[in-house]
Amino acid sequence: MAATSRTPAAASLDSVAESLQPQLSLRERKKIKTRTTIRRATYRLIAEQGYEATTVEQIAEAAEVSPSTVFRYFPTKEDIVLTDEFDPIMLRELRSRPAGEPPLESLRAIITEAVRLSLLHDRDETLQRTRLIAEVPALRARMMESVAATSRLLCEVLAERTGRDGVDLEVRVFAMAVLGALHETTVYWAERNHEDDLLDLIARTMNTLSDGLPLGTQPT
Repeated sequence: MAATSRTPAAASLDSVAESLQPQLSLRERKKIKTRTTIRRATYRLIAEQGYEATTVEQIAEAAEVSPSTVFRYFPTKEDIVLTDEFDPIMLRELRSRPAGEPPLESLRAIITEAVRLSLLHDRDETLQRTRLIAEVPALRARMMESVAATSRLLCEVLAERTGRDGVDLEVRVFAMAVLGALHETTVYWAERNHEDDLLDLIARTMNTLSDGLPLGTQPT
């Protein structure tokens, strides 16, 4: 994601996502801004009164949109917390990685950069989001649905790069293994009160996927 060097450090993560997609039309950029406004209003309300007490009607009022607009962009309240603008960027970046690079190494580079950007530009929101995923059962359940949807998109690009069929078992297992491992990593991070370095945890996760699980050793 080399384009990030042009983005000011103070920019929000959603602004970064927009800047990484210069091909977006004005209509698409307006959609991102509306989604961003709704998300930020949601996080403010949740920080003040908790997840369960926050209603879509309150979110709409805080974001100065109608409840129907909220539902048009986010089918459920859980989706407001869980979705972001980075899936299309991840797929585009994966397509642009060097030919012949092992898929896991390509994803390691892309995911590491995405996490770095999250921590740099929207650390507080990243902390809140991962804490909610760890603590709210409805979000945990919806997150797995989101992972499955992203996995299907990832399979298409992995198939292109590997010359396989996107419905092959091996492609599907690989995509879900990576995304499921990342989900578990963020839950682990949140359960430990975000005391660990998330980039270190991501590195450990990728190493485990690459090397397997050694017997009788502990990370240093």
